[in-house]
Amino acid sequence: MPKKIAILQSNYIPWKGYFDLINQVDEFILFDQVQYTKNDWRNRNLIKTSTDRQWLTIPVKQLNSAEQKICDTEIAQHNWHKKHWQSLLTNYAKAPFFKDFRELFADLYLGCNETHLSQINYRFIIAINAILGITTKISRSSDYAMVEGKTERLVSLCRITHADEYLSGPSAKNYLNESLFNEANIRVSWMDYSGYPEYPQLHPPFQHQVSILDLIFNTGPDAPKFMRSFNCGSL
Repeated sequence: MPKKIAILQSNYIPWKGYFDLINQVDEFILFDQVQYTKNDWRNRNLIKTSTDRQWLTIPVKQLNSAEQKICDTEIAQHNWHKKHWQSLLTNYAKAPFFKDFRELFADLYLGCNETHLSQINYRFIIAINAILGITTKISRSSDYAMVEGKTERLVSLCRITHADEYLSGPSAKNYLNESLFNEANIRVSWMDYSGYPEYPQLHPPFQHQVSILDLIFNTGPDAPKFMRSFNCGSL
């Protein structure tokens, strides 16, 4: 049977495009055995406020080392989840569907005892997949053997998982060596994040580049309608 996979770094409450990509593959691998990058999406994301956008950032211990991996990155303050939940309450309490998901996300945040960043990200990604109806298998790069080389690692993961197609984010065009995939008889396809429709957002002007939570709280069960893969590419 044909199998398509995607491999992306572990991110905190990612935007809708991240989940749109997950929904287009048979297996999604959280790539958390690579270097942790500061001031990136690994430990933070944006929400909408009445004035603009606001960062929700998980404070982490930084070792000032190029060898620090995402999977080894520990939390620096253990009350971060209470602060983030309060920010969501403040900015989304009046969103049309916030009350429908309040209990679920209160449990996700206030019951979060994980000590490592990637564990936290995994916790939220799994829960959000369930809300959206995404049934893709989620695994971690640590579940598989790793090899050296940026593209070589990706090809190896495709081979190990018996994939014949690799769906990549568009930013990888800057470094991906497609010839290595061709040699392995693995097709490379590219995610297209363009053409997303706007949805009724609580605080105008409209912004696409915010956490998926914004879409969920504002549109509820209609959230998948604003993502390409749920509409057979008809956006």
